[in-house]
Amino acid sequence: MKITVGVDEKLLNRAKTLSRHEDVELLINHSLKSFVERASARELAGLGGSSPRVQKIPRK
Repeated sequence: MKITVGVDEKLLNRAKTLSRHEDVELLINHSLKSFVERASARELAGLGGSSPRVQKIPRK
């Protein structure tokens, strides 16, 4: 998908330096993937066994 966005130039340059990605598209995709992974992990951790109807799994 193609979109036009305004990006903080200093932030973009810092991200390029840290990630060693010169390709902006690759950098943005990598950043979005990382964000989604972290947000999903926080969401999952927030559930923290909150489903009382789940059957217990037998442990060995």
